[in-house]
Amino acid sequence: MTRAMEDSDLKGIRCMAHTLQIAVHEGVLSQRSIADIIATGRKIVGHFKHSPLAYSRLQSVQEQFEMPPKRFQQDVSTRWNSTYYMLESLFSQKRVLAAYVADYDLPSTFTSYQWLLIENTLSLLAPFEQITKKISSSDASAADVIPLLAALKRLLSKEAETDYGVKTTKSALLEAVNKRFSQADSEPLFCIATVLDPRYKDHYIDVEKKQRVREMVQAELDLLKPLGDSEVTHREGGEGAEKKRIRTTEAVRVPSLSDMFEEILQENNPDARQTTSATAQQLDSYLSEVPIPRSDNPLTYWRTNQGRFPDLAQMARRYLAAPCTSTDSERLFSAASHVLDEKRNRLTCDKAEKLLFIKKNLPLFL
Repeated sequence: MTRAMEDSDLKGIRCMAHTLQIAVHEGVLSQRSIADIIATGRKIVGHFKHSPLAYSRLQSVQEQFEMPPKRFQQDVSTRWNSTYYMLESLFSQKRVLAAYVADYDLPSTFTSYQWLLIENTLSLLAPFEQITKKISSSDASAADVIPLLAALKRLLSKEAETDYGVKTTKSALLEAVNKRFSQADSEPLFCIATVLDPRYKDHYIDVEKKQRVREMVQAELDLLKPLGDSEVTHREGGEGAEKKRIRTTEAVRVPSLSDMFEEILQENNPDARQTTSATAQQLDSYLSEVPIPRSDNPLTYWRTNQGRFPDLAQMARRYLAAPCTSTDSERLFSAASHVLDEKRNRLTCDKAEKLLFIKKNLPLFL
């Protein structure tokens, strides 16, 4: 995927899901107390996974508690959320495991303090699991990065009742997030995409960086070719050309001392500047409106409002198409195994590519 981006001369960004994986490993899973809990959990899950007799006994205990039969989830070291799901499945069966240990042997068990630590660790990692699900969806974009990080950092900086035993871990996790995402709020792609998302706009960008981000968006808008300029040029002639000469004559005038006072005043008071360009007026009008609910689709908003903000809508098509993770593209690689298999191994490359394209894009039109 990296080679494809380079060959296509496209700008690449780090996968947010992978960066979160590193941050969680550095801040939480590397802690000695948490690592001991995970090791114990793997022994318990492995015991039931490799022993049909043990699993049969576990089902009997679950039936006594009137609980549906449920297997424990085995984690994968390269996926931090699989470790989260393993601890969650163990914690949900806490009473069942206590009853099982009373009659049968287990290779390892949790102490009462470790059960409390598991509960608080799950509370600490729950927001990361929510974010991972959010950014792994097919409609996640680069616009989600800055708002999600802003909400996550604020949550980690607040004290909670579930901090007992994990306060140091929580601080280490916040430090890891700040370290791994230190450049996120300065990346032009993230900043511009966030502003162009009507759910966020500039509300999740630091106050001292708002003006800088606005300049980024305005610079991109200035690069867009104004709509209809070529048509106006072709139609000009005769009376139109005469009006153009008049406008040109009016535009060329000697600056006055009063103009200099006004110019200096505006330079030292950026907020008081009067924006006259059409693109600047579009940006002002767009940012002055209340953001739409986070549950709404930003692409639907731009489809509806492209008549009001044509230049911004054109930019949104470019920037909101950028994903923030490689998860969806990896799913596409996995989908290839369902198209090309042992029973369909004579498909040509072109035919397989078309089938994959239909599989991926047909739901968008249904």
